[in-house]
This record gives sequence, structure tokens and C-alpha cells, in this order.
Amino acid sequence: MTAAPVSLYLRLTGVAALWGGTFIAGRIAAPELPHFTISALRFWTAFAILLPLLLLSERGLPPLRRRDLVYSALLALSGLVTYNLLFLGALELIPAGRTALVVALNPILTAVTMALVFGERLPAFRWLGIVTALTGVVIVLAKGNPTLLLQRVGRGELLMLGGAACWALYSVLGRFALGGESPVSPLALTTVTTFWGASMLSLGMPFEWSQWQASEVSVAAWASIVYLGAGGTALGFVWYAQGLQQLGAARTAVFNNLVPVFGVLLGTLLLDEVLLASMVVGGLVALAGVSLTNWSRAR
Repeated sequence: MTAAPVSLYLRLTGVAALWGGTFIAGRIAAPELPHFTISALRFWTAFAILLPLLLLSERGLPPLRRRDLVYSALLALSGLVTYNLLFLGALELIPAGRTALVVALNPILTAVTMALVFGERLPAFRWLGIVTALTGVVIVLAKGNPTLLLQRVGRGELLMLGGAACWALYSVLGRFALGGESPVSPLALTTVTTFWGASMLSLGMPFEWSQWQASEVSVAAWASIVYLGAGGTALGFVWYAQGLQQLGAARTAVFNNLVPVFGVLLGTLLLDEVLLASMVVGGLVALAGVSLTNWSRAR
């Protein structure tokens, strides 16, 4: 595999920053809107942005084969529908920091899945990078007190473990969906996947109509949904798909370790949370691990 351009690594780092913000947006919207409604509105917002971009960039709808439709439906079911419902459910039960720690397990789960099921092997130094990045996340979230991460495992943690497994499956499926002969573009795949996800989630909305009133939803909650759709989905998922296509599932997934780091930094900037020296050290360790995982002689 040839060396990827530096711009791709910058985009994947940007994905981590965008997804770090989804923790804050999710915490704002979750108390005011039920889960299916939040998720459906998120992905319809993303689809409304992605479809015009697709029509402009590819001058119309690209031809879609049956495999593209099947893969996009499976991607939507694993990474959009199931993952988001588990993610929102966990955010209501456990602090965002513990949720972020479980998210950091995604790269290891993805790499193990690729190795065991599909026979994709990583050099030892890339495994070292994955473990180093996870160590950095632990340092960030522990905030100098490791006992914060040694609390009992309850329902919220189990929900996020299920979400991590779903995201590992999404990464693996995305790698295969964008491979083979004449694959669709990452933008086209993300657009179709988003449509599938929004449609599936909309099936649950009628059961939640009695649980909320549009007039009672705050401006902050509506803004959070727009952010989840525009930044956390439309832009973030397209860039992530580009990484899957050019780097593979394991090397792309390791950037998820930067999500909690950005989540903590954004919490400091936007929510006036205290920034500790341990968080800075952990962030640098996580960044070093991500860099090691994606190191190549050509770069």
C-alpha cells in the first residue's frame, strides 16, 4: 500500500475533533428528545447536505450495483442505527468520559476482527502504536486518579461495549464496500448509507411522538442536532470513508483514540472544565500512538 497524503491524516484528525464534539452535542440533545428522533433527525440533516454535494461533484446520481446497496444497508444498520441507539443510551447512564474510554477500544476491536476473520495482519510496530494510543486515552480520562476507570461495569458500559463492537463491524464493512473493482466513491457510499440509516431510524419516530413537543425543545438542542448531522455525520463520515479506502480499517480506526482527547479539550473550552497536566500528557501519548500506527518509510 502506497503512502497516503498528509492531507488524509489531517482529515482523519479532523474527524476525531468533529466526533469529540458529538459527546457534548449528544449530552445537550439527549435529555430533550428521545433516541430514535434524535438519530433520525441527525441523519436526515446529513442526507440533506450530502445529496446536493453528490449531485454536484459527480454530475448526477452514480450507478449503484446490488453489492453497493447491500453494503450500504449493512453499514447503516451497524454504524448508524445500532451504534447511535447504544451511544445515546449509554450517555444517559454513565459520564461522557467513561463512554469515551469504551469508544477508544474500537481500534483494537477492529484490528483483531480484521486479523482473525479476514486474515489482515499488522506489523508489530502498528500494534504497539494502537496500544500506545489507548494508553494515552486512559491517562487523559483518569485525570490523575486511576480509580475513576475502575468503577463497576454496569448497563451503560455494556451498551457502549456493544457500540464499540458495532463500530468495528462498520469499519470492516466499509473497507470491503470501498474495495474491489470500480468501487463507488466515499461520498456516494456515505450518502446512500445515510439515507438507509435515516429511513430505518424514522420507523421508530411514531412511537416517540408523545414524548416530546417541538415548542419545548431548546435552541441549544436543535443546534446540537444540526452539528451532529453536518459535522458529526456529513463531513466526518465522508472523511472516515476516505481513510478506510486508502489506509484500511485498522489504521483508520486508530484515529478514534483521538476522539476522547478532543472531547476533553472541547469540554475545557466550551464547558469550562479544568484542564489538568495529566490530560495534556495523555493527549500527546495518544497522538504518538496514532502516528506510530500510521508511520511508513515513504513519509
